[in-house]
Amino acid sequence: MNEKPLAGKVAIVTGSSRGIGRAIAERYAAEGASVVVNFVRGEKEAGAVVDAIKSAGGDATAVQGDVSSAADVRHLVRATLDRYGRVDILVNNAGVMVSKSVLDTTEDDWDRTIDVNLKGAYLCSKEVVPTMLEQKGGRIINMSSNSGLYHPSAMRFTEYVVSKAGMNGLTKAMALALGPYITVNAICPGWIKTEMVEGTDPAVEKRILAETALGRWGTPDEIAGAALFLAGKDADFITGELLIVAGGRGMH
Repeated sequence: MNEKPLAGKVAIVTGSSRGIGRAIAERYAAEGASVVVNFVRGEKEAGAVVDAIKSAGGDATAVQGDVSSAADVRHLVRATLDRYGRVDILVNNAGVMVSKSVLDTTEDDWDRTIDVNLKGAYLCSKEVVPTMLEQKGGRIINMSSNSGLYHPSAMRFTEYVVSKAGMNGLTKAMALALGPYITVNAICPGWIKTEMVEGTDPAVEKRILAETALGRWGTPDEIAGAALFLAGKDADFITGELLIVAGGRGMH
């Protein structure tokens, strides 16, 4: 029997009680990894993810923590090391999005979005790097967005777009700083059907689909497939890259 590609690996997936994070956690566990399911408020949802993974024969544990808090991040990584003794994969997936125009965005909106989406990725990465360097190997995968590359959604998601553009810069800077032992890449999804985009105005949805070559929303499982690729051996020589998984959106 062929060994599963992530057998023996330990992965932390932030914000993995639902949506894309949950899909990645479940895919990693199915492929052999032990997974730490991180959550802030969704304790029940995180427990359901752990139960689903265990029911399928995988290994997972849930750890609460706000990625924008250095103390919480230290607790998250320490709990992982206490349980598993190593960290091989970090997926910086936790994120928030506020749908307001630039004139309506408040200082609190700005601070919370930048703190979770960008500062959180920095804090989590910084905390796992010493262990990964000691192991002489590790993968950091940042969840960015194609909005952070070229799409004019800044009209209504200013702070979100800025946070993801910053994530792209952070990805490249860390890749240069952390080679040769740690690879750092980002996934840039298009519009993915998750709880975050529930209630999207039908007119906006129609425009989004018209701008997408494949003419449909993406699914969390499709992003999980990209995350599995970047975590696996086939991506050994890939670092500092932004992998766009957007159904062709942005080419118009």
